[in-house]
Amino acid sequence: MTTTSTERTALRSPSTVAGARQATRAFLEALGRPAIGREQADTVVLVVSELVTNALRHGGGAYTLHLTAHPSCIEVAVEDPSPRPPRMRAPDLVDGTGGFGWHMVDDLSLATVVTPGPGSGKTVRALLPR
Repeated sequence: MTTTSTERTALRSPSTVAGARQATRAFLEALGRPAIGREQADTVVLVVSELVTNALRHGGGAYTLHLTAHPSCIEVAVEDPSPRPPRMRAPDLVDGTGGFGWHMVDDLSLATVVTPGPGSGKTVRALLPR
């Protein structure tokens, strides 16, 4: 199986989520045409944005993003230093405190997996159709 991968690491900064989205778009564009459709690319970028936002908000403010292109899917993996896995919670329709993201990631992905890190921390993976 041929895979292409890139890695981007970012620390606390107002532009880290935007930087992750930008790196993801560049990664997908580098795959060539017609590697992935526009709608699928938008879905990958949306999932990256959500996972990186969660890593920054709940994972200690640092993350590593790994993107891998497989023949039938794009693998998004986000590592962060928190051992706490994402959890489903009821969306907050009143105060706007969230609860939508993990549902969305799970619904858009072919599969999601959370793997504990070797010490502390975790990696959250989502497989998205090409």
